[in-house]
Amino acid sequence: MSRSGDLRIPVSVVLVTLVLLFALQVRDLVATIGLRIQALPIPYGDAAMDNLIAVAVAVLAALILSRQRGNLAANLGLRGNGWRGPLLTLVATTPVWIGLALHGRPSNVWSPKQILFLALLFPLAEEIVFRGFGFVFARNDLLWRFPAALLVQAAVFGLIHWHGAGGGTGSGALQILAVTAAGAALLAALDALDGDTIWSGFAFHASLNAAWIVFALSGSAATGWAATWPRLFAAALALVLLWMTRGRG
Repeated sequence: MSRSGDLRIPVSVVLVTLVLLFALQVRDLVATIGLRIQALPIPYGDAAMDNLIAVAVAVLAALILSRQRGNLAANLGLRGNGWRGPLLTLVATTPVWIGLALHGRPSNVWSPKQILFLALLFPLAEEIVFRGFGFVFARNDLLWRFPAALLVQAAVFGLIHWHGAGGGTGSGALQILAVTAAGAALLAALDALDGDTIWSGFAFHASLNAAWIVFALSGSAATGWAATWPRLFAAALALVLLWMTRGRG
């Protein structure tokens, strides 16, 4: 292998990691030099602009780094692979809905607007950036090995959510880091089992977000085993269902 070939993957690891770390922080970075990017004139306008910019940055980075631009959509996990995988992952999230219903109560403040943005649009943007660009693209275009692609995006996803929750080394902060990193690894594994498309991971992500919007739990219940066991069971069930049906039409 040539010296440029030897360096290609390590350099891509650095570049992809930087994109994942900062794609959602562009407006904050711009603000440090005295400029301002306005929020979108819609509900959750600041977060919507952050997510829109993050997707644009990831797609632009993919265009720059890609060696297979003709297959860019597929290499970002955006092609279709049928409804089987996403439907199975939705079914697998049933234990979470049941668990939250049993240990919590219906929230009296949720709205369709929250479902649209917090359970659909924002998770979709995260899936495109982290699993599409950070996992599927890294594997299929940049030729990373499976463990590297899975672990890099998972670690960065966990760090970003940990930082967004205030950081720190307390048990709550470290739990956020661990749970979100493990969740990112799970979503990537689901995508790999469904033919390197992002839609199964997105279905799982969106369903869990929706469940936590629709139901309200006390602080102790939300962080305890009453809420954790259903998530673990749902994750295992989703993996088993997709593993058993992988490759079927």
